[in-house]
Amino acid sequence: MVLLSSVALAAFVATTNALNLSVAASGGNATSPLQYGLMFEDINYSGDGGIYAELIRNRAFQGSTEHPSTLLAYNSVGGASLSLKNLSQPISSALPTSMNVAVANATANEVGFSNTGYWGIGVQVQQYTGSFWVKGSYNGKFTASLKSDINNKTFATAQVQSHASPNEWIQHNYTFTPTSAAPNSNNSFYLTFDKSGVSGGSLDFTLISLFPPTYKNRPNGLRVDLAEALKALNGKFLRFPGGNNLEGDTPPYLWKWNETIGPLKDRPGRPGTWGYENTDGLGLIEYLHWCEDLELEPVLAVWDGFYLGGPVTPQDQLQPWIQFALDELEFLMGSTSTKYGALRASLGYPQPFQINYVEIGNEDNLGGGNSSYSAYRLPMFTSAIKAAYPDITIIASTTTVDPIPDHISLDYHEYSRPDNFVREFNLFDHYNRSHPILIGEYAVIEGNNASMAAVDWNSNRERLAFPSWEGSVAEAVFLLGAERNSDMIIGASYAPTLQNLNSYQWTPDMISFTADPTKDVLSTSWHMLQLMANHIVTETLPTTGGNFGPAYYVAGYNNQTGSHMLKTAVYNATSDVPVSVSFKGVSAGATATLTVLTAPSHDSYNAPGKPEVVTWTNTTITASADGTFKFELPNLSVSVLEVQGRATYWAGSWGGPRGAWGHGGFGGWTPSFGSWGLNNWKGTGHNKREVPRGYKEVVF
Repeated sequence: MVLLSSVALAAFVATTNALNLSVAASGGNATSPLQYGLMFEDINYSGDGGIYAELIRNRAFQGSTEHPSTLLAYNSVGGASLSLKNLSQPISSALPTSMNVAVANATANEVGFSNTGYWGIGVQVQQYTGSFWVKGSYNGKFTASLKSDINNKTFATAQVQSHASPNEWIQHNYTFTPTSAAPNSNNSFYLTFDKSGVSGGSLDFTLISLFPPTYKNRPNGLRVDLAEALKALNGKFLRFPGGNNLEGDTPPYLWKWNETIGPLKDRPGRPGTWGYENTDGLGLIEYLHWCEDLELEPVLAVWDGFYLGGPVTPQDQLQPWIQFALDELEFLMGSTSTKYGALRASLGYPQPFQINYVEIGNEDNLGGGNSSYSAYRLPMFTSAIKAAYPDITIIASTTTVDPIPDHISLDYHEYSRPDNFVREFNLFDHYNRSHPILIGEYAVIEGNNASMAAVDWNSNRERLAFPSWEGSVAEAVFLLGAERNSDMIIGASYAPTLQNLNSYQWTPDMISFTADPTKDVLSTSWHMLQLMANHIVTETLPTTGGNFGPAYYVAGYNNQTGSHMLKTAVYNATSDVPVSVSFKGVSAGATATLTVLTAPSHDSYNAPGKPEVVTWTNTTITASADGTFKFELPNLSVSVLEVQGRATYWAGSWGGPRGAWGHGGFGGWTPSFGSWGLNNWKGTGHNKREVPRGYKEVVF
C-alpha cells in the first residue's frame, strides 16, 4: 500500500473524479418534446383552496355520504340563525342543499353571514369578482365586503341591489377593489343585509363565490401566483386528473368527467380520495384551459374500472365504462354533429380540443388490481380507444403489466430515498425500448438511512416535510439518466405538485402555499427543475472521456437556439469535480454561461418564513485555444453549461421507436397549440425560454 500525503490524496481524488469530455457533433438521439411536465390531482387542498382561485370555502354546501353537508367556514353576523335546508325547489338537482339565514331573533339590524375562506383570504389592491344566489323576499341592498378578523377593518365593500324572489333562485353579481392590501390573510368575506327588508323571516343562499384576478383572466380560472410558479418551470405536459383522485375510494365516487362540466350550479361535486369533498369547479374544461394557458400537452387519465379501495369491475360489466371514456373523448374532440361534440358546443366551445395521450387508470399495480388490469381491463380499453382514435398514444398506468400490449407506453412511478434515485441513473438503459416510458410521478420523500434502503411506508417517521437539497440533487441525477434515454422517455413530472400548508395529506411537495399569495414556498426541487426544464436539449450527443459518478451528466444540442449544453449533477463527491469539456464544431474563443445551483448543506430546505437556501451562480467561461471549457463543480450541485449559438438546422424528428406509437408517434407540432400531424415532431418555439438567463433566487 502506498500512503499519500494529504495534498497528494486530494490531487488523486480530484483526478479520479475529473471529467475530460469530448462531445460529438452528431450520433445521438432526438429528444421528446415533452421532457418535463406537471402532474396534478386534488390532494393537499391543491385544487379547491389552491390553484383553483375560488376564495369562498364550502360555497354551495356540497356533501355526500362520506362527507355530509355542513356549515363549515360560515359564521353568523348580527345574531342571524344559520341552518342547512334541502328545499323543494333547490337551485338545481346537482346542488340540493342551501343555507337558510333567519332574522327573527337577530340582535342587530344588519344581519347575514361571513365566510373564512380556505384558512383565510389574502387581500390585495386588485379587482375581485363575486356572485351569490338567493331565494326569498327582500327589498333592499346586500353588502358584500372583505374585513380583517383581527381588527374588523373593512378593505373593500360593494352594495348590491336585491332582485330576490320567493319563487325562484336569482343570481346577484358584484365587483369591488380594496383600498389597501391586508398585512396578512386573517380576513373573511361578509354578506349582510337589512333585516327589516325581509319578508317571511328568512332568505336562502347558495353558490356564494368570490374570485381574485385569475391567470390570463380566465373566468372560473387559476390562482395567478401558483400558475406563474408553474409556468416558470417551462413544463410541456399536464397529467390529470390523477392520481388516486381519479379512482375514487369506493363506488360510486370515481371522477366523472360529465359531472365536472357546464355551469357551476350543475356540478354536484364528489368526495375526493384525500379526505375532503371536491367542488369540481376545476373540471374537465378548466384542465384544458390550464393546458392552453401554460402551453401544456394534455395527458388525460381515464377511469378504468378500479376503485382505490375496491372493487374491480368484472369483465362482463366493463363495457359501459369503456363507453364512458369514449364519450369523454368525443366530448373533447368530436365534431359538433356528434352527441357529445354538440354538448361541448352548447357549453360555448364549438372548436374541438386535441387529445394525443390517454392513460388508462392510475397505479393499477397496487391494491390487487394488476391481474385484472393485465388480463382484460387494459386490453379492452386500449382496443376500443385505438379503434376510435388510432393516433392517440395509450399509456398503461404501470410498468408491471404482463403481457404488454403492442403499441403501448408505460407509466413509471418512483418515491424513494436519495441514494436509490442515484442508483437509478442508468435504470432506463435496460428497459424494453419498444415501449416508451412516462415518468408520471417521482420524488425523494425520505432521507438516506444506512439501515433501511427502502421507504418506510408503515410509519412515515422519516418522511421529509419539504424537499431537501440532497434529495433534489439525487432527483436531478435520475432525470439526467432519463434525458440520456430520451429516445424512449416521454417526459417526467414531480408529484405532488402543490400543498396547502393549512391542511395536507402528503409530504414533501414541490410548491407550498397558504391563503396569502406572497408567502408561497418554492422548494429546492422547484429550483432544480426550473434550471433543468429551461435548458432543453433537442438532441443528445455522444460523449467520451468521463465516467459516471460522483458527477453525472448529459450533453446535447438545442436546435432552436443553436446552443450546446452540458447538464451535470454532482452527488457524494469528496471534493470539487474538475470538468474539461469540448464540443465538436465549437471553436476557441466561444463563450458559455455556467449556471450552478448549490445550497448550504445536504439537508437544506425551503420552508415558510425562512431565507431562500438555493443559490444560483452564473459565470461566463471562454473556450481555450483548443476549444475547451474548464471549470470545477462542488459536491451537491446541479449545473448547466450552455454555449450560445445560432440554430442552423432542424435536428429533431422524435417519434418514439418505430412501430410503438401507432401513426407517427408525437406527430408534427405546429405553432398553434394542439395542432398535431402524423409524421415526426419538427419543433417550434414551444420550447422557448420563459425565465431569462441569470434568474436568481426568489425573495420571500
